[in-house]
Amino acid sequence: MAFGIHDASDGGDEVMNEINMTPLVDVMLVLLIIFIITVPVMKHSVNVDLPRASAQPESVLPDTVRLSVAADGQYSVNGQPITDAELPALLQTEATKTPQPDLHIRGDKAVRYERVAQAMAAAQAAGIRKIGFVTDPVGL
Repeated sequence: MAFGIHDASDGGDEVMNEINMTPLVDVMLVLLIIFIITVPVMKHSVNVDLPRASAQPESVLPDTVRLSVAADGQYSVNGQPITDAELPALLQTEATKTPQPDLHIRGDKAVRYERVAQAMAAAQAAGIRKIGFVTDPVGL
């Protein structure tokens, strides 16, 4: 067997294992012709005058309200201790500000989760949309 000639007289069912290069050469010639035609077309460009816009970055960043829950369950907002009765009113006033500040809650390791959950419920009832938790890195 040589160069794709199949001789059925010497055993019959042998598989041809040569690659027919003719279709590959045809495809390559067609691609070459396409590239020869399209490259000069791509070099001719049309000048377009696009409008210019000057966007200013938003300079007003929302404040951050830091709500801490101590080990004994006492709340403090931005370092100032507050009572349980004052917390909903303070969160309500913060929720009405524009832009609305972010609420960062930091809970002590020894505090009961119930106190943190109460603070989150008060923030949700006040309409605060962004609540984050501040944690201490492990191992430090």
